[in-house]
This record gives sequence, C-alpha cells and structure tokens, in this order.
Amino acid sequence: MGKFLSDFKEFAMKGNIVDMAVGVIIGGAFGKIVTSLVNDIIMPVVSLATGGDGYKNLKKVITEAGVDENGNAIEEVAINYGVFIQNIVDFLIIAFCIFVALRVIMKFKKKEEEAPAAPAGPSAEETLLTEIRDLLKQDVDSKK
Repeated sequence: MGKFLSDFKEFAMKGNIVDMAVGVIIGGAFGKIVTSLVNDIIMPVVSLATGGDGYKNLKKVITEAGVDENGNAIEEVAINYGVFIQNIVDFLIIAFCIFVALRVIMKFKKKEEEAPAAPAGPSAEETLLTEIRDLLKQDVDSKK
C-alpha cells in the first residue's frame, strides 16, 4: 500500500499534471464567462435585431402539449434547435479566444527562439588544433 501511495504522489505531482489541472480549472471558469457573454450580452442584441426572443427559444414542435381524453397531461415534444445554435455561438467564441491566446503565446516563443544564442566555446578538437598551431608557430619562430 505504501508503494502505491508513493507512486500516486509522484504521478500527481509531476509538473505537466499540475499544469493540466490548472488549465482545466481555468478553462471551466473561462467557459462560464463566455456563456455569460453570449447569454447576457450577445443574444439580447441578436433578439433586438431579429425582433424576437433570440435563438434560445427557437424550436420545431412535433407534438403540442395538451390533455388527453382521460385528463392526463401530454408534454410538448419539440426539437430545440435554438439551444443548439446558441451552443455553436458559444463554441465559436471560445475557439476564437483560444486561437488568439495561442497566437500571442506563439509570438512570444518565436521572439525567444529568434534571440541570438550565446556563441558556443570552441570544441575540444578546435582547442587541440589551436594548441598544435601555436606550438608549430613557436617552433618556426625559434629556428629563425
């Protein structure tokens, strides 16, 4: 049991797992913000433009609600395509925001990559060849 817990602790504390958890939490909060943006700001403007109640209440009624001959209530059966349209709008806004965020991140990474790296020191072979050259030069100079 101790080995299992230590393995689990090692797994849970890996950097990428923690980063992923933070991303999921922020993503959930971001989803709520975008849903509020669509429901509370964009759709009221759309409803003013369309002269109706926006997309949320658009539906195709298959069976009307009512009461049957025995007095039992019959629920309405409808295809709520307005909710589907609203979810598509939510998705498009979230996808656009993620696209913009990733584009900004990629620009920062590209600038980091474009920055000139510090010149690398000479390799062992170059150092050895330089020493041999210097020794040969000293030998030639001493014979003159």
